Amino acid sequence: MRSLVLGIGNLLLCDEGVGVHVARLLQQEVLLEDVVILDVGTAFLDALPEIEKADRVIIVDAMQADHAPGSIYRVPFDECVKPECIASLHGFDLSRTLFLAGRDTLPDVVVIGVEPARIDWGVDLSPEVQKMVPSVLDAVKAEIAREQTGAAACSE
Repeated sequence: MRSLVLGIGNLLLCDEGVGVHVARLLQQEVLLEDVVILDVGTAFLDALPEIEKADRVIIVDAMQADHAPGSIYRVPFDECVKPECIASLHGFDLSRTLFLAGRDTLPDVVVIGVEPARIDWGVDLSPEVQKMVPSVLDAVKAEIAREQTGAAACSE
């Protein structure tokens, strides 16, 4: 099973870039041969060729859900957004990109989200989010392992 991990976010907006930070750390580790890690940033359409080849997609991104900063979520993608979103004037959003990849029902896409403390100009993660990066890495690795063993995933 080919797994694709997408690190999403804007590195210039503090915690909004957490997905990119996590993807870059994962790229330095030796993972399974059939796992691809991409630092997507905000260029979702550039990921389309890899999305089309993937059996499963794990998205790592900042996610505001009004919990404590640094909280980690595991959410099926179809609970986060709807595929009928329209592209913005400046490019495609992630749900539209997945829709174009033929993932309109999105059964094999999961989001590992991190509650941001600060989304403002700056390149560093907040201390609250930085402290949770090792746990986010563990959550992504657990999701990859879950996919490889075929175990049923459950929301946390």
